[in-house]
Amino acid sequence: MSAFQTYSFPEAKNIVVCGDIHGGFNALIFLSCVRYQMTDTLIVVAGDCGFGFERPEYYDQVYNRNASRLSQANNRIVMVRGNHDDPAYFREERVHYERFRCVPDYSVIQVCDHTILCVGGAVSIDRAYRKTGESGFLRPDVASYWVDEMPVFNELALDEISQNFKIDTVITHTAPSFCELSDKAGLAPWATMDPEIPADCGRERKTMDQIHAYLKSSGHPLSRWYYGHFHKSWCSEIDGVLYSMLDIMEFKDIP
Repeated sequence: MSAFQTYSFPEAKNIVVCGDIHGGFNALIFLSCVRYQMTDTLIVVAGDCGFGFERPEYYDQVYNRNASRLSQANNRIVMVRGNHDDPAYFREERVHYERFRCVPDYSVIQVCDHTILCVGGAVSIDRAYRKTGESGFLRPDVASYWVDEMPVFNELALDEISQNFKIDTVITHTAPSFCELSDKAGLAPWATMDPEIPADCGRERKTMDQIHAYLKSSGHPLSRWYYGHFHKSWCSEIDGVLYSMLDIMEFKDIP
């Protein structure tokens, strides 16, 4: 059995990456299909989609409500795992409609002459609140925190991918340590409630460093890396790779 999944979208003419949506599925589809009038577009959400905070049938209802709009625009939405997501939805591809789907970590997407690696996961700095329900997330019928939220360095998957593909674009939820957000001052209030937060956030970024180092050392033609998570917008070229941090519901084209 392969350690990674592949997806191809030969009918797409455009690719757009979107930042965190935090359950705003209807808003995402309205913005893309109506306000911005996107057509023939693959939209990739870079994590924190919001899966797991509602009962499973809720996501079926979301798709059924919006299927005709996506179909008329010929748009498709692929979602990468964030820390505000139940990993099982992605690992098991629980949402897998033709135009609206979750993909597992280390999925490879081929579209518009790009080969894209998708890896999800990050640390929830609000996890202490989410475990107790003080944040308002906790409900008796659904979970609000998942212990396996962290990104994982999967060398086996990368080895298999490298035997078959050359990755030019990466979409993750968090980012390598040399990218923004580098200011850790915002962690201090959370660390008073959860002292392991700074160390775990360091591990999260180190995992992205490992993925970056693997791709570069293996000769992949990496040129772009997109991510969300930090709720800010930033873009910079570092050693020949353009890194783009996307704010909540921010769209960016992959040229």
